[in-house]
Amino acid sequence: MRNKKLIPFEVIQRAIVGEPEAVDVVLRHYTAHIKYLSMYKGHINDDIQDRLKARLTESILKFCFDR
Repeated sequence: MRNKKLIPFEVIQRAIVGEPEAVDVVLRHYTAHIKYLSMYKGHINDDIQDRLKARLTESILKFCFDR
């Protein structure tokens, strides 16, 4: 039985090599969590949200399975 809350392994592999569509799938998966973390005094702070998305994208591209 497959867990629908998880990102498929194949998508993660494609995102790591930099495929834009796969990176977008990962970003969309974490959008709600990023918005929650971007809240400041009851409002979404766009600067924080953009910074978190950039850090996630950077982390995806640096990730390595071989270690």
